Amino acid sequence: MREIIRIATHRREQLLDITPQVNAVVQASNARDGLVSVYAQGATGAIMIQENWDQSVQTDVVNLLRQLIPQGVWLHDRQDGNGDAHLKAGLVGPSETIPLIDGKLGLSTWQNIFFCEFDGPRSQRRVVCTVIDAG
Repeated sequence: MREIIRIATHRREQLLDITPQVNAVVQASNARDGLVSVYAQGATGAIMIQENWDQSVQTDVVNLLRQLIPQGVWLHDRQDGNGDAHLKAGLVGPSETIPLIDGKLGLSTWQNIFFCEFDGPRSQRRVVCTVIDAG
């Protein structure tokens, strides 16, 4: 089963928790055991599994990437000013694969799935969620 999750982002850089939307796709699939692939479409967005206990970890991720990959110093900035966004998305990566265990995402208590926006705000981002049933 495959569904497109559509989300809007509100800041240039942010991590947006999409775990509830992925869970909804898993529940609709009726799959019990297998894999769930979560893939960000677009060259300036990414997917990350990270803690969601409070906002500090998400803020720390954004701040770290800003320090590692500053804005405005890349060759691609001459085209459209988002060279850093491409590099951040490439470093984090476009997808994650999560085990499906007894009909539930195999995440630990503190893990959530985040869409990473590096070139927002955007009125629509697309995340492809594919459930592969091993049963």
